[in-house]
Order: sequence, then structure tokens, then C-alpha cells
Amino acid sequence: MSQREWIEKDFYKELGVSSSATAEEIKKAYRKLARDNHPDANPGNASAENKFKAVSEAHAVLADPAKRKEYDEARKLFASGGFGNRGGGGFSPGAGGFGGGGQTFDVGDIFGQGGGDGGIGDLFGGLFNRGAQQRPQNNRPRRGSDVETETSLQFREAAQGVTVPLRLTSPSSCTTCHGSGAKPGTSPRVCPKCNGQGVVNRNQGAFGFSEPCDDCRGTGSIIDDPCVDCRGTGVQNRTRTITVRVPAGISDGQKVRLAGQGEAGLRGAPSGDLFVTVRVKPDKVFGRTGDDLTVTVPVSYGELVLGTTLSVPTLEGRVGVKVPPGTVDGRVLRVRGRGVPKKSGTGDLMVTVKVAVPQKLDDAATDALKNYLEAEKASGFDPRAGWAGV
Repeated sequence: MSQREWIEKDFYKELGVSSSATAEEIKKAYRKLARDNHPDANPGNASAENKFKAVSEAHAVLADPAKRKEYDEARKLFASGGFGNRGGGGFSPGAGGFGGGGQTFDVGDIFGQGGGDGGIGDLFGGLFNRGAQQRPQNNRPRRGSDVETETSLQFREAAQGVTVPLRLTSPSSCTTCHGSGAKPGTSPRVCPKCNGQGVVNRNQGAFGFSEPCDDCRGTGSIIDDPCVDCRGTGVQNRTRTITVRVPAGISDGQKVRLAGQGEAGLRGAPSGDLFVTVRVKPDKVFGRTGDDLTVTVPVSYGELVLGTTLSVPTLEGRVGVKVPPGTVDGRVLRVRGRGVPKKSGTGDLMVTVKVAVPQKLDDAATDALKNYLEAEKASGFDPRAGWAGV
């Protein structure tokens, strides 16, 4: 492969993303491709192994902001012929220089090998790890993937906090070899080819770069006698029950993170995390606004006019709420400190009073109400005074 061919490699295409992809999109694309094409998941599949090497190489550049910037700038320079003006000609690595204008420049000069300033050797030095001065990148097995699941809680459980058991079936550390991948009584040995680094250096023309070690498949270790239960991966699919403590005051849709409870990493690498999305069922009595608990209490017209004390439910029993005389229908009364627990203190209880109209009265109640309406009218009270311009 020539220098030009190397520079023109399209790492974005390898990962199936655009050149404007975000860091998260690049990470997501790499994880999927690496998982699908990992040699341990595709034994004997040369095509998958080559694809795994290609996406690993692309990710090593694009996941590093500095290297990605250098790579993008280099591609723009060569795509636009940005170095042609040095000799009036194009880039010709096969010929060892630039032609045109009666002047020839050595390729080594533009890559900084001539010792002059302004060469692009510095630009590519960090990008492709040129030379033996760079330490090889550690490419040991990555941590396991994160796992997501859901749990449903009653309203009061979510408000007060609860501990719930969750039953999961997911890749977990092998119980036979304890995640090492080696048969019990044996241990993996350090790969002699890469000295346990998981990567080896390779020179290509003016460049040198690192790639996953073929012997250990990028793990840094070799298992001579693999565990029969997990086939050397250190991971098994198994069903387990874990206990999740849901904090008080959690809202519908929020997530609880359990570090290290996700998918196990290959050959003893750290496990991913477990994210539990909480779904909160509606309550027949209570509602919620932020950290405030809401409740609507039915009252009679007379209770609003004369005033009363209501017995109102809370998350921790009942509380007396005083209704002042002359309270209007729909008024909200605040009871401090009786709402949803939060990190610093507790929200309030917001009590809305709502008049309940009787659908049927006996004769005594009907006569009494008629007498009241007559007395109300005689006193000069008009409920529609000033309403609609009247």
C-alpha cells in the first residue's frame, strides 16, 4: 500500500458513518461492528476477522479528537492537491517526489524527514504512530456492554422508595472459570508476540501504525486450555436475580444505574452497567407536580361557607387541614413538608377543595335549602353580580 492509498483510506466508511458524525455515533457504530465481527464470536471466519481489524483501526483514529482532526485535515489537503504548489506538480509517492517547474522535491522532505519546519511529518506522527518512539496502544478486551431493563412501581412505592428484585437473563461472568476463560486449574499466559499489549506495530512506507495482534486476537493473553463451559470467552448467558434499591422520589421514566451489573466483559474484562428505567403507575388519590404531592378533597358548600377542618391522606398517614370560612371552590391549600421526599428535604402537599353537589335531597333538606336561598337573596347577595357585564 502506498502512502497516498493509506491517507486516502476512508475510516468513516469503514464504520458506516458520515464525516460529520458525533463522537457518540462513532462509538455506537464501532461497538456494533466490533461485537458482530469479533473473532471470538466468528471462529474461523477470515472475513469477519479482517472487518474487525478494519473497524478497530478506524475507531482508534476517529475516537481520538486530536487524531480525528489531523486525519480530516490531511484528507482535505491531499484531496485538494494542497501540496502541489511546492513544485508545481501533484503528489507522486511512487516517484519519490513532486515533478514540474524544473524542480523536484523528495517525499521525505514533505513528511519532515529532511529536518525542515513546515513539513507534515508532525501532522501524521501522532496519527499513525510513525517510528518506534510511540508506545503501542493497549487494546485489551473492552468492558462489557451496558444492559437496559424496566420495572413498574406503584405511585406510593416510587414516592417513598422501595427495594425490588429483578430477574435478568444476560451475558454474565462464567461461574466455572470466574471469567478468565481458562480451564479451572490453569491460567492464560502472556502473548509472546505482543508482550501482552494486545497490539503489534507495523510499518507501511513512511508510516507505522498499530493493529490488533493476530495471535491473541487483541486480548494480550493466550489460553492454551479453554474453559469447556464458556469456550474460552469467560462469559455465559445465565439467569440471575439482583436487588435494586429505588430511591425515594423517583419520577416516571427516570433510570437507576447499577455499576458493574451489565454484560460481562470477555476474559475477565470489567462488566458494563445495568440501567433500570422506572415506570410509575398512576394513583387513584394522589398526583404529583415536581416534588409536591397533589390531592383533591370533596367538600360541601356549607363547609366552604362556614369553614371546617378536613382529614386529608398523606404518604405517611392522615393530617388535619383547616379550611377558612368563605373559602372558594377550587382553592388550593398548602401543607408544608408533606409531599414527595427529595435530596434536601421534602416537597409540600397541595390540597384542592372541590364542592360535591348532592344529586338527591329529602323534603327537610329541600325546604331548608329553599329557606336559605330566600334569606341569601334578602341579604343582597347576588352570585352573578358583575358577571358578563351584568
